[in-house]
Amino acid sequence: MVNAGTASSPQPKLVAREVSVFYGEKQAVFDVDLDIMPREVTAFIGPSGCGKSTLLRCFNRMNDLIENCRITGSMLLDGGDIAGSDVDVVQLRTRIGMVFQKPNPFPKSVYDNVAYGPRLHGVAPTRSELDELVETSLRRAGIWDEVKDRIDQPGTSLSGGQQQRLCIARAIAIRPDVLLMDEPCSALDPIATATIEELIDELKSEYTIIIVTHNMQQAARVSQRTAFLNLGRLIEFDETQKIFTNPSEPSTQDYITGRFG
Repeated sequence: MVNAGTASSPQPKLVAREVSVFYGEKQAVFDVDLDIMPREVTAFIGPSGCGKSTLLRCFNRMNDLIENCRITGSMLLDGGDIAGSDVDVVQLRTRIGMVFQKPNPFPKSVYDNVAYGPRLHGVAPTRSELDELVETSLRRAGIWDEVKDRIDQPGTSLSGGQQQRLCIARAIAIRPDVLLMDEPCSALDPIATATIEELIDELKSEYTIIIVTHNMQQAARVSQRTAFLNLGRLIEFDETQKIFTNPSEPSTQDYITGRFG
């Protein structure tokens, strides 16, 4: 396994050490070590069922919601423990936002979709601050110009690509440090996908992003580092260009070239 860190690199934003995930007696992830660097896009690739999404959900404790799921090992955010029993999971999820595979706007207005998190967490205490935060989040998500005249209409009335950008605006409205994206383009058409990819490229200047994708071309386009997983194991982790042009592991080469997966 190749680790992408070097002595001159900045400190990792997220660290995983010997992380394993079990569903009951079945082990889904095996002893993963990862350093996720700040303000970069890291892609998780691998065959279906290889543990990509399971590993991703470890970072914001979404696996806690699954019955009989057990996680071992250590996970750190800026050096602080993520996995401890005394961690405030709600607070953790304000620092590590998530965008899901299918757009899932709330059955509320565009405005209230974005304002929901800040209201809940007291991020913007006054109406003027909230208005500014909603507009800023929608602008950062690249959708303000499309929705500014229908801000009071239901978020569910938007197109699929617009809904996904609304969900990204909702995620960044609570000012997280990290964005987790679980196949955010898999339900979108090619034009909407290109828009989301451009947005990811822009957002990395402010956020640390981890994206799970089944699309290797997408991983090559949007990420700076790529982790290849297979059968729950981290096979290789390195700079994206190296993974796609000169991987160290034969199985990585086999997957990249389509021999399996």
